[in-house]
Amino acid sequence: MSDTPVIGVLALQGDVREHLIALASADAQARPVRRPEELAEVDGLVIPGGESTTMSKLAVLFGMMEPLRERVRAGMPVYGTCAGLILLAEKILDPRSGQETVGGIDMIVRRNAFGRQNESFEAAVEVEGIEGGPVEGVFIRAPWVESVGAEAEIIAEHGGHIVAVRQRNVLATSFHPELTGDHRVHALFVEMVRAVK
Repeated sequence: MSDTPVIGVLALQGDVREHLIALASADAQARPVRRPEELAEVDGLVIPGGESTTMSKLAVLFGMMEPLRERVRAGMPVYGTCAGLILLAEKILDPRSGQETVGGIDMIVRRNAFGRQNESFEAAVEVEGIEGGPVEGVFIRAPWVESVGAEAEIIAEHGGHIVAVRQRNVLATSFHPELTGDHRVHALFVEMVRAVK
């Protein structure tokens, strides 16, 4: 089973359990990651949804921010959903005080762009590279991508806004596919990890 990639889920905050389940169903060995030594043992990493400012501060507090940046720069595949997308951006339009990002995708994002918690919604999203029809996306206080640089590839839009981007080994979605039972986005990410493993 050496072909089974080991993929961590950053377990500082957010819907960690749902990502672990989705990754396992997509034939990965999934485990929570909280410390730099655990990060060193994985082939890829998911940064889940949650509250991006809190996650940024916890990553600094747990000594994870620099190791994360180093692994991303070194080419480790990473997939971020919602708050994870914000953490993978090079620039946030309206950052909270003290909010840092890991970087990895040349994009500018807007936090909570789709509205407040009570304006959350589900929508069918066509994602480039995923077969079998649209993916059901859950948008919860979701960000959107305002613009991308030359190396970033837009792979999904919704309502005229960019909601999924890929740049080399880094993937990010505004929405939460882990909350739907449709694990095709996770399967795409597992294939990305397998390709560089």
